[in-house]
Amino acid sequence: MRRALILDRDGVINVDRGYVYRQDEFEFVYGIFDLCRAASALEYVIVVVTNQAGIGRGYYTEEDFVQISEWMCAEFRARGISIANVYHCPFHPEFGVGVYRRDSIDRKPGPGMIERAAHDFDVDLAGSILVGDRMTDIKAGAAAGVGCNLLYDPAGKADEPSSTAAPTWIVRTLREVEAFLSPPVSGQPRGGGARCTS
Repeated sequence: MRRALILDRDGVINVDRGYVYRQDEFEFVYGIFDLCRAASALEYVIVVVTNQAGIGRGYYTEEDFVQISEWMCAEFRARGISIANVYHCPFHPEFGVGVYRRDSIDRKPGPGMIERAAHDFDVDLAGSILVGDRMTDIKAGAAAGVGCNLLYDPAGKADEPSSTAAPTWIVRTLREVEAFLSPPVSGQPRGGGARCTS
């Protein structure tokens, strides 16, 4: 089994400006390439799981999202980093239009996208790391059984993590996430060993 670095998109990979779907709006968060390069070197598979209610609201289309995702992944590849897949949920139970107006287990805090990634890439979720900038990300990771859920809070606005929500730690920079990465342990399954302990 493989360990995964599971990333939210808006607010973690790119600056969250609200419903970003064009290249001229897309600004990479400082440190994201270094973090993913470090994770790749330690044999983590990198996946993105992102709510994209802007599709459901009619602000942009599935095709728009596919195009920006392909461009984003190409930017990572140009730096020697492979994004295994980008999972997205376009639905919203209140503000979705037409077929998009419904709830879905894929919509975080639901665990659906993470569970799909685990199935697709033979991921050991207990040995994996999730990074998100909202508690919905953290709750999704906890519901899926991710062993290490990190709340990225560069502004320092988050309360201390609740032990009932998830095994959560707060990080102020993406560089701090690198401290939670761990190499495969010789003689043990590749999936074990995320260092997310208090």
